[in-house]
Amino acid sequence: MLTTEELQKRLFLAKEFDQEVLQTIHDKKWLQIWVPKEYGGLDCSLPEGLKTLQDLARIDGSFGWFITLCSGANYFARNLKKETASKLFNKPDICFGGSGMLSGTAEKVGGKYVINGFWSYATGAPYLSHFTLNAHIVEDGKPLLTDDGQPKFLSFVLEPSQVEIIPEWNTMGMVATASHSFKVDNQYVPEEQSFVYNEFYSDGYLSQVPFQTFADLTLLVNYIGMAEHFLIESEKIKTVNGQAELRNYLNTVTEKVNQYAEGIEKTLLETSALEEELITEIHQFGEDVVEKLMIFIIKLHQSTGIKSSANDEVINQIFKDFFTATQHANFRPKV
Repeated sequence: MLTTEELQKRLFLAKEFDQEVLQTIHDKKWLQIWVPKEYGGLDCSLPEGLKTLQDLARIDGSFGWFITLCSGANYFARNLKKETASKLFNKPDICFGGSGMLSGTAEKVGGKYVINGFWSYATGAPYLSHFTLNAHIVEDGKPLLTDDGQPKFLSFVLEPSQVEIIPEWNTMGMVATASHSFKVDNQYVPEEQSFVYNEFYSDGYLSQVPFQTFADLTLLVNYIGMAEHFLIESEKIKTVNGQAELRNYLNTVTEKVNQYAEGIEKTLLETSALEEELITEIHQFGEDVVEKLMIFIIKLHQSTGIKSSANDEVINQIFKDFFTATQHANFRPKV
């Protein structure tokens, strides 16, 4: 397994993860931090898992982001019926991933669904053992609606052989996430490989964490980890105004995230649901933190001289990774 220092050397300016990096990820079971132990996962607590993700984001932006998104997709083991989950999660290199967008169609034919469509931004597309997607349910070519008039959809798990990767990820940062698009043409998927994202078949309080809150906290620790990495690299260049302030802020928000995680854990072990006010509060907290970190990093970038703009400097890669990651819809300002 590679050490942290070896990982950082391998990941600097990498366009894709090499096999030794991927093997280290699998050996450490970092993609299985949320997977129940009954399927061979680590079944981390929310505070423990978030700390791990923040530590990994501090190593490298693409690296931490890939693990966060794909360990988040592996979380869907909890949404699958036990027999199906046991069958799929019987390999040490299991790696779910795909797109959260609602696109394409799924039409039931017998005990299977026929899937067609195009999905964008599948983080880690070349590294995935299975693709996940959300598709509109259609019948006789017409979209079905729920009782309240919303599009009816299901999530699905597909084999890589059923998917065509469209290599169009071409961004200034987060390059090694290889978040390409993909399309599916007339592929049959067994009904048991469909699931509903808020229905669970596994025990444990993690299954009760609202999806919005889970996404907010797991993504937020990535921004914090990348900002910590940027600060460390800026201090190697020179001491400038703003570094101490950023360090204090990072310590404060890290502690706040941990308080939220511990509070969620305590609440869900005692009751079955979080208050809507807390869900909204956590999301607003995440938006505020990301916005403030953007300002901190821009100011430090301006203060550390031309080195921060050199393509062969680590700090430049972190800058580009961070501001590419801010384009994720979760915390992007609504304009």
